[in-house]
Amino acid sequence: MSTPQAQSPAAQELRVRQAEASDLGQVIAIDAEVTGLEKTDYWYELFHRYGGGRTRQRLFLVAEYGDAIQGFIIGEIRDWEFGSAPCGWVYGLSVRNSARLAGVGARMLDAICDGFRHAGVHKVRTLLGRDNSLVLSFFRSQGMMAAPFIPLEKDLD
Repeated sequence: MSTPQAQSPAAQELRVRQAEASDLGQVIAIDAEVTGLEKTDYWYELFHRYGGGRTRQRLFLVAEYGDAIQGFIIGEIRDWEFGSAPCGWVYGLSVRNSARLAGVGARMLDAICDGFRHAGVHKVRTLLGRDNSLVLSFFRSQGMMAAPFIPLEKDLD
């Protein structure tokens, strides 16, 4: 059964644009809805580094329908890290629960990939928890697959 959002005109009238400082309240609320944590200071610092379209290397985009922000995506171009050619990295993507299955995430991913292409890169990557099946399913549905890297970690305690 499809959701009402999936049949609404929202996906057709959705606008993806650079995030503005006035969007942060809604971005923080979306993140808190999805993660269960309100991280106000984090989001203001992130906007300071990535918002406002000050550089082609860093992108902070929002998906807007009317006056409501439906989702956000954040990424940047990394040059030569891990021995790879420059590529775009998506490290934050979230959509309001009520707006899922309406193409919001796909539109934002397309927009950030366009930004990466415009800056001259031809590959996009992301990292996610292997148990995050919802986000993994989304990225796989967008044509992404396993990358040639293995993440490693170590406890610092």
